[in-house]
Amino acid sequence: MSNKDLLDNIKKLREMTGVGFKDCKVALDETSGDIEKSIEFLRKKGIAKASKKMSRTASEGLALVKEDQGKVSLIEINSETDFVAKNQDFIKFCKELSEINFVIKSDLSKLKDAKMSNGIQVKDNLVNLIAKIGEKITIRRAIFFDNSDGINFFYVHSAIEKGIGKIISIVKIDGILKGKNDNIGNKIAMHIAASNPLAIDKDDISKIIIDKELEIIKAEVINSGKPEDLAEKISKGKISKFLNDSSLLNQLWIMDPKKKVSDILKENSSEKQLKILDFIRYKVGEGV
Repeated sequence: MSNKDLLDNIKKLREMTGVGFKDCKVALDETSGDIEKSIEFLRKKGIAKASKKMSRTASEGLALVKEDQGKVSLIEINSETDFVAKNQDFIKFCKELSEINFVIKSDLSKLKDAKMSNGIQVKDNLVNLIAKIGEKITIRRAIFFDNSDGINFFYVHSAIEKGIGKIISIVKIDGILKGKNDNIGNKIAMHIAASNPLAIDKDDISKIIIDKELEIIKAEVINSGKPEDLAEKISKGKISKFLNDSSLLNQLWIMDPKKKVSDILKENSSEKQLKILDFIRYKVGEGV
């Protein structure tokens, strides 16, 4: 590593950790110039409890979807502020990451080591971008839908560019026949983006989620002054509504609230009954 490269890396490491020049140099020497390993080295030594920037919350950013030959990938990259999410350097980085994410089928363990168009690995380009922009940037999550067992559809809510937005949904449907009922796929993807279901059907909702919701409902009812025996009955009714509202097939169709999504599937079935096999919905920053 040249003196210039070493000095550049020391500057980046100091910016990210708040650690002094000498300790940063030692860390880089010990890790052959690897920034991420240098941060780990400093943390293990107790010099840096955590990266100064990386300890901050990043709940803004972008979600990006890519489709090719029926296969679809989705990735979320976070920044601290919406201002950075509109930065052209950030957007360019995200676009290229989306392309790589599609090729590696959303395997995040491979993503950071993948090389970008400048010949530098993703993890090093990420460090450079953080140092340049001055905010925490994280590659949060990714998912890949192959083109077997059904057809994939996606929807980008309020897209800022093609395939880029803050809320993106993907749905895989079996029984679609092109030219007959394929127009319903994008509408269901739109419904998912708007209604945020937790699962396809009521039985698919995690017991942990149900028990937690029931606990909250019971507490609310009892705190409202209802006697315990009545609170139990009211809670059962409320949890039933929660299950319907949270499961895709039982949700009211956003384009006609008199019908459920399951009714829409039946109405649009042709030679084969339409069946939702899988879906995902990313909202940038949700749960961070």
